[in-house]
Amino acid sequence: MSLEREQLDETDWDVKIHNMSTLLELIELRKRRRQSVDQDALSVQSLDISMLKETKRKRRSLRRVASIANILSPVNAMKNIGQMLQRSSSFKAPSPATTPYRKPKPAKIDRKPSRLWRDSIEGDIQQLFARDEIKRQETIFELLHGEEDLIQDLKMVKKTYHDSMEKLGLMTDPELKQIFGIIEELVPNHEDLVSRLQKSKRVDGTIYAIGRILVDWLPCLQCYIEYCANQIYAKALLDEKKDESRVHDFLQRCQESPFSRKLDLWSFLDVPRSRLVKYPLLLKNIQKSTPQDHEDKQLLEEALKIVEGIIGEVDRKTGESKCRFTVERLEYLDEKQKDPLIEQSKEVLCEGTLKNSRGTKLNVFLFEDILVLTRPATRNGCYGHQVYQQPIPIKELVLEDLKDGEVKMGSFRNAFGQGSGGKNIFRVSFKDSTMGRAHTLQATSEHDKMQWLLCLRDVVSRKEAKENDKVVFV
Repeated sequence: MSLEREQLDETDWDVKIHNMSTLLELIELRKRRRQSVDQDALSVQSLDISMLKETKRKRRSLRRVASIANILSPVNAMKNIGQMLQRSSSFKAPSPATTPYRKPKPAKIDRKPSRLWRDSIEGDIQQLFARDEIKRQETIFELLHGEEDLIQDLKMVKKTYHDSMEKLGLMTDPELKQIFGIIEELVPNHEDLVSRLQKSKRVDGTIYAIGRILVDWLPCLQCYIEYCANQIYAKALLDEKKDESRVHDFLQRCQESPFSRKLDLWSFLDVPRSRLVKYPLLLKNIQKSTPQDHEDKQLLEEALKIVEGIIGEVDRKTGESKCRFTVERLEYLDEKQKDPLIEQSKEVLCEGTLKNSRGTKLNVFLFEDILVLTRPATRNGCYGHQVYQQPIPIKELVLEDLKDGEVKMGSFRNAFGQGSGGKNIFRVSFKDSTMGRAHTLQATSEHDKMQWLLCLRDVVSRKEAKENDKVVFV
């Protein structure tokens, strides 16, 4: 019996050794596979399944390690193997040395909720108010909350963009002044209107009279003349600063944040101008719903004239600013090209890209008294316009409308090739051909061509009428 027990113990010990050998082989196999696993490794579950399959195939070829007892005791061996297996079960692919930039997940956009006046009134408004009065109060409510939204956006622009870029040193004080203009001065004016409207609310949530409030308040919008006239310079400098990596990174992060509603900085800077041109529509809608015998009827007409007058002045000053901006960026190859009529210009009547008979793209500007053709030019990172050939004074301009196919357009190679002539073309030249060369120009579309012809004919006719008025008959 003792002999059989010894043989049984020896057999049991051999089985344990065999199991330990299998586990060691498995660990060694894991190590080898770990070295060959790619960074985007398979999961632990799939790794274990594949290794177990491979282990079964090799189990027959395993050798017993008879001397394992001399190295490890049975208890310590199983303990150490268990710890090694536990560590190996938490297998992870090696992390890369550097983490590449990943665009953040789309943030929740902080959209402004839709608000209606009727939602703030208790009871059935159809029973409480007439249909026209409901429309009137809805428009007044829209005016009020539009002002509140504008104030919120202006304050956000000042704090989040202006102040942050100032603290980070992304721009100098003159650069910030040019880009943001007097945006900080607009806030108190609109807060004043909100305060006046809130004080005029009655217990039932309606505002009876708004005409006198608007007539007294609207003149303060004169400050928009300066703000809007500066916008073309602000936009040019902002586009230039975007090329700097730090500024670009800051603006990109802001645009991806919830507070921006996925709008860029320029969209916020243009909000005041958009708000200004919306006032006439709001006032007209209020006026339509106002009874004839209401005190607001005449006052709203007066308020409408005030705001339209301000918008007209804004347009005029903005046009002059745009003209000055364009003239400042003209580059001359010859002193003879510097016509005094260019410097005296106050308005760009029409501008756009046209092609000449060689296929060269030209940026063309029609001022009040002269037509200037230019080519794009860049100096020190600033975009400009290089004057092409001699500018044509309007009093010397000859305009010809050419039929499609009458003239071949394109490169020198195309001039000798077969095919149909150009479309949407017209010609401008001097009355006196010795003063300069003629230009055959091609518009991008028929509509574009008609716009140019209308503008050119209009300015020529006005110039001729002006010259005729100077004629003194004896």
